[in-house]
Amino acid sequence: MDAFQGLLTGFQVALSLEGIMFVLIGVVVGTLIGMMPGLGPISAIAIMIPITYGMDPAPALVMMAGVYYGAVFGGSTSSILLNAPGISGTVATAFDGYPMAQQGKAGKALAIAAISSFIGGTVSVVLLMMLAPALSSVAISFGPPAYFALMFMGLTAISSLSEGSTVKAMIAAVAGFMVVTIGIDPQTGTQRFTFGNVNLLDGFDFLIIALGLFAVAEVCMLILNRKNRSLSDDQKLGSLKLSKADLKEMSGPVSRQSFVGFLLGVLPGAGATIASFISYIFEKRIAKNPEEFGKGAIKGLAAPESSNNAATSGAFVPLLSLGIPGSGTTAVMLGAFLVLGVQPGPLLMTDRPEIFWGIIASMYLGNVFLLILNLPLIPYLAKILSIPRPLLISLVIMFSLIGVYSISFNVFDLYMLLVFGALGFAMRIFSFPAPPFILAFILGGMMEQAFRQSMTISNGSLSIFVDSPLPLSLLLVALISLLVPAFLKWRSNRLAYKQR
Repeated sequence: MDAFQGLLTGFQVALSLEGIMFVLIGVVVGTLIGMMPGLGPISAIAIMIPITYGMDPAPALVMMAGVYYGAVFGGSTSSILLNAPGISGTVATAFDGYPMAQQGKAGKALAIAAISSFIGGTVSVVLLMMLAPALSSVAISFGPPAYFALMFMGLTAISSLSEGSTVKAMIAAVAGFMVVTIGIDPQTGTQRFTFGNVNLLDGFDFLIIALGLFAVAEVCMLILNRKNRSLSDDQKLGSLKLSKADLKEMSGPVSRQSFVGFLLGVLPGAGATIASFISYIFEKRIAKNPEEFGKGAIKGLAAPESSNNAATSGAFVPLLSLGIPGSGTTAVMLGAFLVLGVQPGPLLMTDRPEIFWGIIASMYLGNVFLLILNLPLIPYLAKILSIPRPLLISLVIMFSLIGVYSISFNVFDLYMLLVFGALGFAMRIFSFPAPPFILAFILGGMMEQAFRQSMTISNGSLSIFVDSPLPLSLLLVALISLLVPAFLKWRSNRLAYKQR
């Protein structure tokens, strides 16, 4: 069955009355969950597995897929309006989305996020349709050495996330590396920095750190600056209309990062979070005015939003084509496949084409639903900004506590949320950037595991990183990205010194 015939089969599933209903239910539930800080698609899909037991697999899996990409689509709302990421994949959205909302452009920020998400999701579905079988072989060619090189390349961008001092950015990154080592060593089972506390054996969940460094720290700053008139309760929604200049400015990042996000989503273990960070860093590095990033730049909002939504579709490539889950969410999706009696893998396209192509076709429909649902709701969502500041602070704290507690139902996590909130507040006071900490925490664990696996495979020889062309090329790109900015800075300092 070729792609065109398969897609027709998929649309027969997606455009049936049952298919439309389940797609709509999935994206609505996903959007609502994505808007709530701390909650994510994993919990929603896990809850839906027993509900869908006994159902026809095609509409059931279409609904669960809708929850997944709907949550990523809706997660930008709380990131932009409250600086409280709804899911981990929208942390980078807050870097420029929240400053834009503070400038009275909340409506424009939400519109940019919705349009970028729609384009990124749609482009990625087209790529998924055309390239899924071919990219599945690329995904499995990424062994531990290539993964280490990819993570290392991401870490070379830490200086790009600094808002001033590069030294402070490096200190924040080292702190992130230190925190990610807490818990049980995944390779040897040895306890590391747990100090005999059983609550630290599993380390820290990413959302505890993200909500602490962003949401709780922001609450502390609002309380500290409560007499500041610029932070008064009468923040405006602003116009929803995007000018031609705005559309032109976001067109480049959206078109580039839709492809980047999809390709990174294909790699098992990468996912929407890493895709959004790398896209943000990439756009900042090539921007003519990188100093505008972090202050409400349109490019800084459009890039991660298009990338994280594209990555969700890319994550279905290893799941559908190989039966390999690339993230926690797709791991739960794999469980849903098996419970419903469907075995994802190379034979899924031929044995159950209505499921393989039905999921892909439903993503076209789901992205349209998400755009239609979210754009008209922007004026109502932005009314969050008109909530009196004391009540808004209380709501942010409440949702953060509920979201963190729902991860493992452990009170200790709530204490850790406050600890990381205090750390984030101190970092704000002393001008230490939080993004390098977050990036190091995300990449550090995977980078360590990939390095140690590579050393095991090669019996301790570092040559494994240069023997294959893929890791070698990634390491060369990382080296160039380190040396070129350093050289340019040295040359500019030398010219400035000569002109004195």
